[in-house]
Formats: sequence, C-alpha cells, structure tokens
Amino acid sequence: MTNEELIKEAIQVVNPKTIGDSEMGGVGCALLTDKNTIFKGVCIDTISGMGFCAEHTAISQMITQGEYKIKKIVAVWKDEKGDVFVIPPCGRCREFMRQTNEENLETEVVLDMNKAIKLKELLPYYDWWQKI
Repeated sequence: MTNEELIKEAIQVVNPKTIGDSEMGGVGCALLTDKNTIFKGVCIDTISGMGFCAEHTAISQMITQGEYKIKKIVAVWKDEKGDVFVIPPCGRCREFMRQTNEENLETEVVLDMNKAIKLKELLPYYDWWQKI
C-alpha cells in the first residue's frame, strides 16, 4: 500500500464534532498491519486530559482483532478550509506503538506522500541505558 493510499484511508474517518470544550474526530489515523489489515481511528480531545489520540484508537482496534505488528501508520488533520495535513505521532503515541510490540520499531511512519521513516528514528534513544 502506498503512502497516498493510506493517507486517503485516514482522511475517510476525519469528521470533527465539538461538544462543549471537547472535540472528537478532528484527527484520523490509518494503520496497515504485517497481515495487510487496515485499522482506523480518530482522536478524542477533552479539556480534562482524559482523551486520546487517533493512533490509540486504531492500535486498540488492531489488538482487539489479535494483531500486534504495524507495518505502516499515518495520522491526518483537516483544517476548516478542507486542507489536509499529515501529522507525525506525538511522543506518547510513539512510545505506545513500541510498547505494544517491540517489533513496531520497524514501523514505517508516513510523513507525507513521498516520505516515511522508521519509528525507531523517531525514538532515537529508546534503548539507551548508561550506567554511571
């Protein structure tokens, strides 16, 4: 699956809705597993900090279906004009991917139509332990 195809899958689930000070569905995520299954999710942003990222939703769906290895992942945000932006996973999501399966360090994180880098490049010191 190309970056463009996966980006289009993520765009399909973006459907923002605001309730009070909380926004749901403003960011969409699509991931492709090593078994070529696609899982999607959206973010839920709450002012109390109880929300979660779109990547968390997609990853939890993946795990619910008994899969654990992510081949490729992307998250997108659409502004009020309809312009789409690819956004890299936040630090919490990067660590979440690593902790759900150490092999996910090899996941391709899509940064745009023509660029993807390995998760381990976004977590450069994930295995650094130095005794002092």
